[in-house]
Amino acid sequence: MTSRDATHAGSWYSARKSELSAQLDQWLDAVPARATCIGTESSKQATAQLPSSGARAIIAPHAGYSYSGPAAAWAYKALDFSNAKRIFLLGPSHHHYLSGCALSQCDKYETPLGDLIIDKATVAELHQKGSFDKMSLSVDEAEHSLEMHLPYIYKMLSRSFSNPTSFPPLIPIMVGSTNANNERAFGQILAPYLADPTSVFVVSSDFCHWGSRFRYTYYQPRSGSAYSLRTSDRAPTGPPIHESIGYIDGLCMDAIETGSHRSFLDVLEETGNTVCGRHPIGVVMAAIEVLKKEDKIEEGKGKFKFVRYERSSDCQTLRDSSVSYCSAFAIF
Repeated sequence: MTSRDATHAGSWYSARKSELSAQLDQWLDAVPARATCIGTESSKQATAQLPSSGARAIIAPHAGYSYSGPAAAWAYKALDFSNAKRIFLLGPSHHHYLSGCALSQCDKYETPLGDLIIDKATVAELHQKGSFDKMSLSVDEAEHSLEMHLPYIYKMLSRSFSNPTSFPPLIPIMVGSTNANNERAFGQILAPYLADPTSVFVVSSDFCHWGSRFRYTYYQPRSGSAYSLRTSDRAPTGPPIHESIGYIDGLCMDAIETGSHRSFLDVLEETGNTVCGRHPIGVVMAAIEVLKKEDKIEEGKGKFKFVRYERSSDCQTLRDSSVSYCSAFAIF
C-alpha cells in the first residue's frame, strides 16, 4: 500500500496531533454560526448559515496555517458532509509543469490526525476517460496545495462521522497550467460527479500574491488606469497599496460569484491577478456551467459565495509583499 507522507507537517503546520487538532477546533469554533457574505452581489443577500445545508463545494486557501489557517476555517465551517460519500480535492501545481490534470497513485494520504483513504475506484474511473496524467510520489509529496487541506478534511470528517473507517474516501486532483478549453474539457468530465449529491468538492487556492518577489506590482489608483509600480515610484496613497490589492481581489471574487467561467478568465486577463488556484477554480466553474446548461442545478444554487477575505500583511511600499486568502462555499 503506497502512502503519501505528510511532508509539510512540522513546518507549514504542526506535526503534533494534539496541538494540530486543538488549533483546528479553535479556528472552526471561532467562525460564527451566521456570516455576512462579502461579494458585491452576495453581500446584498441574507446572512449565510454555517454550516449551510447543501453546501458541497468550497474554495479555501493553502498557505501555512499561521497565515491562512483561520481564514480556511470559514469555508470548512460552511461545508455540509451529511450525505458525503467521496471528496474531490483540486489544487494547483506549484513545482511540476503540467498542462492538464493529474491523479494520485497513492492508496492513502497521511496526516498527523490520521490517514485519509484514496478512492481508487473513482481514480481508475477517471483514468479511463483518457485525459488524466499520473502523479509520481515525489511530485505528489512536493506539492503543498493538496496537503494543506488534509488536516481540515480529517477534522471535519471526525466531526461528522463516528469512526474513521466510515470516512468518505478522497480523490486528489492536481491541476496544471490549463487553458480555457482544457478547463471546460475537465469540467465536462467532472460535472456528473459534481451533480452527485454524495460528492464534496474542495478547491485549493490562495488569491493575490503581491510584491516584487512575486513579480506582480499591479496598482489601481482611485482614478485613471491601472499600472505596475516600479522600484523608482513613490509609495502611492490614493489608495494605499493594500486597498488596491483588496480591490483587485474583489474583482476576482465578484467574477467567481457570477458563475461565469468566462467572466473570471476576463478579470484574470485584465488584471493579471496572481490567483494561484485559478485553474482548479476554472475547472469547477466550467463543471458548474455544464450542469446549468443541462438544467441539473436549481435556480439560485450552484454559485460560490465568499464569506472571508484576509491578507498576510497590508502592503504600504514596494518593499512589502502579501498573499491574500479567501473562503467561499456553493450550495447545490
